[in-house]
Amino acid sequence: MKRIGIKEAEIFHGHLGPYLVLGLLAGELALKNLKCKKYFGLQVKVWGVDQKPKSCLIDGLQLSTGATFGKGNIAKFSATRIKIEVSDCINKKKATLRLKNDIVKILEKTKTHQDAESLAKKLYKTAGLKIFNLKNQE
Repeated sequence: MKRIGIKEAEIFHGHLGPYLVLGLLAGELALKNLKCKKYFGLQVKVWGVDQKPKSCLIDGLQLSTGATFGKGNIAKFSATRIKIEVSDCINKKKATLRLKNDIVKILEKTKTHQDAESLAKKLYKTAGLKIFNLKNQE
């Protein structure tokens, strides 16, 4: 599977930020873990992204998984913490991802646009399992 480039994501979204990158990485990690293809035969659910900048995570998920609101295979729900669930509808498997606590603390300390952009670039180079707790279910 071809990885979505950071520039491509920035062009689609309009700017570069850490939540956009987190969405890219979460979708990429989930699909790889489930051995699932993009676009069809999957369902993405995301919690805790009701307001900016957290809502930017949704664009990253759409790019990395191919799930879109237009196709109806992505949905968002209210919650206090971010949780991402990617389901392979064909093989009936599910991956659930949550941000690791140290990542949440780093995100909370990020105040300026320049800091956010710098963090986004750093996160993009980081392995997904260093950022997310991943749980599989069948």
